[in-house]
Amino acid sequence: MRKSIAIGLQDFEKLRRLNAFYVDKTRFIADWWQSLDDVTLITRPRRFGKTLTMSMVECFFSVDCGNSDLFKGLEIWNSEEMRRHTGCYPVISLSFSDIKERSYPQVRNKICESIVDLYNRFDFLTEGDLLNEREKEYFYKVSPKMEDSEISISLRRLSGYLYKYYHQKVIILLDEYDTPMLEAFTDGYWDDLTSFTRSLFNATFKNNPYMERAILTGITRISKESIFSDLNTLKVITTTSDEYADCFGFTESEVFAALDSYGYSDRKQDVRDWYDGFSFGQKKDIYNPWSILNFLDTGQLAPYWANTSSNTLANALIRSGSKDIKISFEALLSGNTISTRIDEQIVYSQLSEKESAIWSLFLASGYLKVVRKEFDRQKGRNFYELSLTNLEVRVMFEDLIHGWFADYDSNYNDFVKALLQNDKKAMNVYMNRVALNTFSFFDTGKKPSEESEPERFYHGFVLGLIVDLADRFSIQSNRESGLGRYDVILEPKEGNSLSFIIEFKVFDPEEESTLADTVQRALQQVEDKKYAAMLTAEGIPPENIRKYGFAFKGKEVLIG
Repeated sequence: MRKSIAIGLQDFEKLRRLNAFYVDKTRFIADWWQSLDDVTLITRPRRFGKTLTMSMVECFFSVDCGNSDLFKGLEIWNSEEMRRHTGCYPVISLSFSDIKERSYPQVRNKICESIVDLYNRFDFLTEGDLLNEREKEYFYKVSPKMEDSEISISLRRLSGYLYKYYHQKVIILLDEYDTPMLEAFTDGYWDDLTSFTRSLFNATFKNNPYMERAILTGITRISKESIFSDLNTLKVITTTSDEYADCFGFTESEVFAALDSYGYSDRKQDVRDWYDGFSFGQKKDIYNPWSILNFLDTGQLAPYWANTSSNTLANALIRSGSKDIKISFEALLSGNTISTRIDEQIVYSQLSEKESAIWSLFLASGYLKVVRKEFDRQKGRNFYELSLTNLEVRVMFEDLIHGWFADYDSNYNDFVKALLQNDKKAMNVYMNRVALNTFSFFDTGKKPSEESEPERFYHGFVLGLIVDLADRFSIQSNRESGLGRYDVILEPKEGNSLSFIIEFKVFDPEEESTLADTVQRALQQVEDKKYAAMLTAEGIPPENIRKYGFAFKGKEVLIG
């Protein structure tokens, strides 16, 4: 009999009690314990089983669980050495996964309330004479109203109290440690929160004499300078690390075995196209569990994983990114790869100015995968060839980019029709209407400029064209052709049908009197630089090549 699929269930004990579908990942417990690492940070994309893993670790080690029967029949139970550790340690377990407030006071309050909940859970420690009067006073005093200096040592003190009671050092588990940090960056209270968490983390994880081991999980490895400045014993496992490579997410053999069990043997290629592509270290063909579970439950292909988040940060970084960011993303959407260096210590302050920081974040988040890694001996750095992870991610980004224009104008497809029909009047009407609304939408700088807005806008617009025309055209941007670099070329994928060259120009009052002059300058550049050379070399007749000049003056556009 097939086991029921429990969507969203992340409580290991409940999952096992219900005898629901479960892929055995208990080997992680032994691998982690035998590593002897003091504090381990493991980064994985969202919905990859981090929370379930932390629940599993707590159930195995905690003196409160006493549920050794939960592990019988699983891989960990084959180790007599590991069985001796079952139910032997006090465990402090907390999660920041739901801390997504819009202001620093709200976030600080919620973190403190999570700590208060822990103290309430262990309030039996205040019974009898285990704690002295001063310790009991502090125990009852723990609240969001405490000073930072007092609350920052709360977890270390709780570790000490538990050690007194059990005569055994504590295992500390912190799930999704970086969720509040992502919100802090988006909503503008980064400095306040990093200062608070730095003090809390250092007191909890550094030189805590009552801590046996600790695990932190998250999506990103936030730079050491931000919150881990004094934590020298931290062992970091990222998506490029080989340790625990198959302990999070499903391997292809695990997925295919599940498809066979649930009657979907004939859907393996569809599932591979949609959900395969994640890689951790040298381990390839990793699938995100969330999409697989949903597919097993419904039998329908859909962007399940991609839709579990608003993708707000990814949206903002691409939408308001520089021309180079958008050109690279055009290549990714077209099925090509990009080459970049990766810094797995995410420095959030660099996201608005450093292209490699954005790709590093996207790799950590699961939007990109490593196709190839190459060490540049001369520069002493690894360079990574990256692509979109799979079809599910591609669909997510296509919807995201189309939404840039749909938010302002429901007739985006009308522009595409006008372009194909050479209806310049309709093109001008649409572009002026949407540009008026979207220039400020695309500008990311603290001091918006007339010069930067059109550049960001039209490269965003090119991404929009890719979404609607990628099935018919190969869309290329800012490439070499003839004697120069064109802005946009749409080359038909089949036959000698229509192709398009689009050149963008910003009005230059020193060289032009009107926007019409700017249009002519753009068109003249197309001719002078022989941008059509690439298309004619492909056998496309000159009469099938349409050339457009897009002229910008502030928020005014003229197409000719």
